[in-house]
Amino acid sequence: MVRLFKHYIPHAVILLGLIDLALLALAGELAWRIRAGQIGMDIGATADRFDMLAGFACIMITVMIAVGVYGAESLRSLRYASARLLVAISLGVIALSFADWVIGGAHFWRSTLAYAMALSIIFLIANRVIVGGILGAQAFRRRVLVLGSGNRADRLRKLGDKAEAGFVIVGYVGMSDSQPVVEEAINRSAIHNLKRFVENLGVSEVVLALEERRNSLPLQDLLRIKTAGVHVNDFSSFIERETGRVDLDTVNPSWLIFSDGFSSGRAVSSVAKRVFDVTASAVLLFLTLPVIVLFALLVKLDSKGPAFFRQQRVGLFGEPFNVIKLRSMRTDAEAAGAQWATKDDPRTTRIGRFIRKVRIDELPQTWSVLKGEMSFVGPRPERPEFVSGLEEKLPYYAERHMVKPGITGWAQINYPYGASIEDSRHKLEYDLYYAKNYTPFLDLLILLQTLRVVLWHEGAR
Repeated sequence: MVRLFKHYIPHAVILLGLIDLALLALAGELAWRIRAGQIGMDIGATADRFDMLAGFACIMITVMIAVGVYGAESLRSLRYASARLLVAISLGVIALSFADWVIGGAHFWRSTLAYAMALSIIFLIANRVIVGGILGAQAFRRRVLVLGSGNRADRLRKLGDKAEAGFVIVGYVGMSDSQPVVEEAINRSAIHNLKRFVENLGVSEVVLALEERRNSLPLQDLLRIKTAGVHVNDFSSFIERETGRVDLDTVNPSWLIFSDGFSSGRAVSSVAKRVFDVTASAVLLFLTLPVIVLFALLVKLDSKGPAFFRQQRVGLFGEPFNVIKLRSMRTDAEAAGAQWATKDDPRTTRIGRFIRKVRIDELPQTWSVLKGEMSFVGPRPERPEFVSGLEEKLPYYAERHMVKPGITGWAQINYPYGASIEDSRHKLEYDLYYAKNYTPFLDLLILLQTLRVVLWHEGAR
């Protein structure tokens, strides 16, 4: 993987994206040449169209990221990738047509876009067939040696067996005489020279998966492996990188303190985030005000009660604030006390089911963003009634309040809908990853992929 602004991106995704970028520019150029030839217009030099081709390719790539073309499912399934590509290219053409109308130019002719759309679909699907066929699924997987043969090693084996895994485990080394969970593990005593063993296997990374590290770290072995140019990683850091979450089962306070992340040097990033929040929320409120008013009227007509409802949530540093949403449930929804929302919740109204599905009920929350109580991106704000219990049951739950809550977030786009302590635990792992690795780049990825969540009804409700 390549670490870009604290966030890890698989090599396969980077290569695929770069080839896609070149193919999109090629599709745009060929579309121009075809159309120019049809109407007898001078084709001109390619350099004269650089801004047009770059704009076409960049907007298309942006939409492809947003709808999940580079997600795990797309990487392992051509059929899934093709479906997402069709949606992405269609949305991209609509976006380009709108951009051309806004700038009032003639950069993206409709006839040229039609040819570019068809060529892009052909080129991009062919790219996945050819690259996948020539390089194969193992081409970009790192070769990993696991030091350990217990439960942690078994977890790594299950993670490596997944089709979307970015690594392949080439061996396990049992570092103690206890009964191994991974039966194929080789005992350390059977290996004369661990450094040479690593080199012979062509290992690019060694992962420590020891159940008990106290007085059991093979420091001399690790030093020799490290000086030979092989990356050495601990279990928690490896899991964080490969899954995009902080593993609560194995982390401890010292790991959180000494590992990279939670940087205090965020002054510029924080200012940029606030400027974006203010600008985007003001524009969004202005553009969606008619939609909010329309559905507020529909909510009033559909069921008794107010169109909007206020609910107290826990914000930055644990401070409470009131969030405003369009009402999607009956007024007596919590007559028996605070409850988690469930999938197909029977308390929702007819209009409520629709506005929750397409996230229209969330639009008034942009007022909280404008006031500074929330951000567009951050952990989902939870209710005080739930927070007190979750802080007792889940370690490090209070740390999620060290960043401003958001309308969308890393947990919302990565974890399917759920409403239980176990679901809250998994969401917390993603929230901690976001708080630990926050950069504007990660915010951009989350904002883009929120479109995928909306289009395919994934994520939190």
